[in-house]
Amino acid sequence: MRCVFVQFRCMPGKTYEVADAIYDREVVSELYSTSGDFDLIAKVYVPADQDVGRFLSENLFDIPGIQRTLTTMTFKAF
Repeated sequence: MRCVFVQFRCMPGKTYEVADAIYDREVVSELYSTSGDFDLIAKVYVPADQDVGRFLSENLFDIPGIQRTLTTMTFKAF
């Protein structure tokens, strides 16, 4: 499994709907509300045999109300 963090900027007034939809898909390990440029951040474990971009696109990025995303790849836990 590869760990990635995905930040979501939501359309105004849609953050709770987006958060509920993300959780309903059962693909994130953790999901937090955040301050700053993005509204939510999710910790996602992508199966090692799957392409990260395709996995995220097929499982998360088609949720209505998402305006923009930022994915951060991880390499090593300390």
